[in-house]
Amino acid sequence: MRILFLAASLWMLVAACPPNPALREYQLTYPRVKLAYARKWPQLQQLLRGRRIDPARLEVFFRVFKIGRRLEVWARNQGDATFQLLRSYHVAGTSGSLGPKRHAGDNQVPEGFYHIDRFNPISTYYMSLGLDYPNASDRALGGPDPGNHIFVHGSDVTVGCLPITDDCVQEVYLLALEARCAGQQDLQIHIFPFELNAQNMERYQTNKHYSFWQSLQPGFAYFDQHLTLPTVEIQANGAYVVR
Repeated sequence: MRILFLAASLWMLVAACPPNPALREYQLTYPRVKLAYARKWPQLQQLLRGRRIDPARLEVFFRVFKIGRRLEVWARNQGDATFQLLRSYHVAGTSGSLGPKRHAGDNQVPEGFYHIDRFNPISTYYMSLGLDYPNASDRALGGPDPGNHIFVHGSDVTVGCLPITDDCVQEVYLLALEARCAGQQDLQIHIFPFELNAQNMERYQTNKHYSFWQSLQPGFAYFDQHLTLPTVEIQANGAYVVR
């Protein structure tokens, strides 16, 4: 989805804003971020501490399923062996169908292994977290223009992004921001069509995207088994490989 910004250069500035803890102070210069901290951060701190997670040592991981329309936030302390599920959010709007995004304007939500690489506190859709779409797999398997500007954002409308309402994006934005401020540089988000367990893989084995989903399945299974992130590589042909 091509999200419009107030100025094209602004989101580039947001992506390159100062590191910890100056990043928090920088973001707090924006009214929506300041409001989010006032409304949401006390209860999020309480939630984290109730799970024995120190906000100053926070690491997060995001997982999305199209079927079921949910975005999961997993969290742990730096140095912990495993993540725990912190909270799930309803994806408030969707577009396209099952299967990866391959072309600009195809209305598809991407599927694969991505990273959050920028924070936009003045998105047209309230606040948003940018994904590093297209990645090497998307470029290898997509057309000459695979599209760009895919975000987790507010609102409940979308064409290819992941809207979770203005209220919920405040929480997700703060969790990602606080993890980055605590030193987590690699903020991963994995997007799947459905839970890639054996039962669902059998159910969808005649789907045209089945071979692509087979390359996603080991990454899904690794996290489900170990509750920690797999090491994922992308082959020249665009296939994902878990090491």
